[in-house]
Amino acid sequence: MKTVLDLVGNTPMVALQRIPENPNVTIYAKLEGTNPGGSVKDRAAFGMIKGALDRGEIKPGIKLIEATSGNTGIALAMIANLFSVEIELVMPEDATRERVLTMEAFGAKVVLTPKEQSMEGAIDYAHAQVAKGGYHMLNQFANPDNYGMHYRTTGPEIWRDTGKSVTHFVSAMGTTGTIMGVSRYLKEVNPSIQIVGCQPTEGSKIPGIRKWPEAYLPKIFDRERVDRTMDISEAEAREMTRRLAKEEAVFCGMSSGGAVAAAVRLSRELKHGVIVCIICDRGDRYLSSDLFGE
Repeated sequence: MKTVLDLVGNTPMVALQRIPENPNVTIYAKLEGTNPGGSVKDRAAFGMIKGALDRGEIKPGIKLIEATSGNTGIALAMIANLFSVEIELVMPEDATRERVLTMEAFGAKVVLTPKEQSMEGAIDYAHAQVAKGGYHMLNQFANPDNYGMHYRTTGPEIWRDTGKSVTHFVSAMGTTGTIMGVSRYLKEVNPSIQIVGCQPTEGSKIPGIRKWPEAYLPKIFDRERVDRTMDISEAEAREMTRRLAKEEAVFCGMSSGGAVAAAVRLSRELKHGVIVCIICDRGDRYLSSDLFGE
């Protein structure tokens, strides 16, 4: 008998039909919004909570706490609830209302930090609470279980579902768990596969994609596992996100639009290839924002 946890992973992958420009390059979109919590972060959340429980790090009376920009928090709230673990989630106050309400619906306590402090402020708050005692932080930015889940699941799925033909993998870089785990696996099976990370141009704000200050750079990030980074502007990411909905019926958030924009740009340089991009979540997470407005 299946449970909700059995539905994490094995997400579908579809070939984009209208947006690709190079007929000799196939661009696949891996639809992570079909995970039960609605995003790619279900994988990492499951891996981190299960790992902490297996190691005895979550003891009676200890509450989980985590800083999140949204999707990880929803996934953690859902999975913590399934394991009967209390959790507090910390986000900048400009997070979309849908995300806050979804976390609360799953039973989490949500704390909002000043938007001027961005994610760094949420991270600092969470660390301060841990220092007071009574909390355990999974710390997605430094937790090997984050990328480990992608090594065990996302990478093998991509290899399998492209018939071992993938030549390039393109992903947004936030916590960097997805790109670190997938890179580890794909490079093992075929070292010639190119790993491409997306980061925002100076001044661009793209939820889910960050260019971290050196002091806050995720500890799980290893530059040598990314062959190339591509800078994506907020305008590019917005335009591609809207095009994905209207032209491909792929309804997603802005970080996914950024990844596809990078994939299209990359395809112009190639004679042939098979590019896989991660579609991180679903567009309904952003309906209260201006993402799909005129």
